[in-house]
Amino acid sequence: MKRRNLLQLGGAAVIAGLVPWRVQAEQESHLIYLSPLKSNGALSSCQAEVWYVQSESDMYVVTASSAWRADAVKRGLSRTHIWVGDVGMWKSSDGAYLKLPSLNAEGSLVDDPAVHARVLERFGTKYASEWGTWGPRFKNGLADGSRVMLRYAPV
Repeated sequence: MKRRNLLQLGGAAVIAGLVPWRVQAEQESHLIYLSPLKSNGALSSCQAEVWYVQSESDMYVVTASSAWRADAVKRGLSRTHIWVGDVGMWKSSDGAYLKLPSLNAEGSLVDDPAVHARVLERFGTKYASEWGTWGPRFKNGLADGSRVMLRYAPV
């Protein structure tokens, strides 16, 4: 085996270690569960299941601007733990979401209208049956400031 092949194989193995949650996320799950990480790295008691879409390696969420997940990012608690899968509502899951594939991510607010439009289009495709109701709520909320878009980049 040539050195180049070995390096390519090694690089593929590293990438393969990151890809399984992406594949599951895109193909199987309509939900992610997330919790901001406290400054000491511990999980916050604020946890939730939310709709999301993925673009490349980043996950996007649209939420009320007053929601704790938006507030956490605004206050600098941008490190977040995300579980990928769907076990229903987190409070009634008996902690089942804690056994799902997971990752740490860095959250940030997205203010770019072009990104909003692109991401909302992905939401409309992923959640087509609900989008007639939720699409206008997301779009209008982003426009009037009652909702924000959060981007979670894996770290």
